Amino acid sequence: MFSPAGPDVSPYDALLLLSFGGPEKPDDVVPFLENVTRGRGIPRERLEEVGEHYFLFGGRSPINDQNRAFLAAIREDLAGSGIDLPVYWGNRNWTPYLAEALAQMRDDGITRAAVLTTSAYSSYSSCRQYRENLADAVAEVEGAPRLDRLRQYFNHPGFVEPVVDATLAGLAELPDGVRERAELVFVTHSIPTEMAATSGPDGDAYVRQHLSAAAEVTSRVRQETGRHHEQSLVYCSRSGSPRTPWLEPDVNDHLPAVAERGGRAVVLIPVGFVSDHMEVIYDLDTEALATAEKLGLEAVRAATPGVDPRFVAMVRDLLVERAAAERGESVEASAVGDLRAWPGVCAVGCCPNPRGERPALCGMDA
Repeated sequence: MFSPAGPDVSPYDALLLLSFGGPEKPDDVVPFLENVTRGRGIPRERLEEVGEHYFLFGGRSPINDQNRAFLAAIREDLAGSGIDLPVYWGNRNWTPYLAEALAQMRDDGITRAAVLTTSAYSSYSSCRQYRENLADAVAEVEGAPRLDRLRQYFNHPGFVEPVVDATLAGLAELPDGVRERAELVFVTHSIPTEMAATSGPDGDAYVRQHLSAAAEVTSRVRQETGRHHEQSLVYCSRSGSPRTPWLEPDVNDHLPAVAERGGRAVVLIPVGFVSDHMEVIYDLDTEALATAEKLGLEAVRAATPGVDPRFVAMVRDLLVERAAAERGESVEASAVGDLRAWPGVCAVGCCPNPRGERPALCGMDA
């Protein structure tokens, strides 16, 4: 809606935060993992094994609490900018479910909403699957509002700049004797190599986007410190059949290689994640830091964007940008690095479902 005191965000009368979801108590853990892996044939024993990661933290994922904090920050930012817009929240895999959010939006009289997903990059699991979730939920909820998903934001300055500052803070924590030669280890969620190869409209977008973000962060760190740091892109949280190739190296395989070539320190930068959820607090804070300690590597884990005011303000910028485009106005999208701002509407065939086509919203093919 339009507020005389703030930017015009018409035709939207709401914003929807769409996230992954996570268990809130021990009894939720295995049912949650069953939701996540439905249709993939993963044995219950394996789910219970993965569930142990959650039980180390009381059987509760941090992601829902982080989304609550993010929602509060978005609402405060919009209001402070003169934008009177309700903000809703729905999850893919746990309560509050997406369909529940759409039903509430319908009952509240919402007719058209912009959607922000808590994933900055392009692949089936981080992009198109959310679009399929939107299609499923709209089909389930009669009278659901029209939905437009906001673009991927891996190279938006509101995402990149907090990562730069977190990396600088991580370097500052290292001992003086090893700081200058510390390697910047950028970490993201591994996905099957076939999924990575078909990501984006032309393929390989998932890796290219991460490499672009990592290069931009490294360049800005050099500008601030006057020092060049070696950098690498590695992966975590591999799952699924061992016969299926996934992106490598795993962070715990990369750290020994750093030590073998004489490295003495690393900053682990969770560039693939927007907040400190399970892949960060277990895979990095628990496993990777333990690996580094065994190897005698000084290691610090950099913070994720979380509720950094620049990241929160990015949501408003994406909303205003998309609203202007929907009104037919010329838009200059904010982006940094060597890749252009990602399109607001996904191309036909972008990030295809590896198990076959399913309906998906918010693309040229839907």
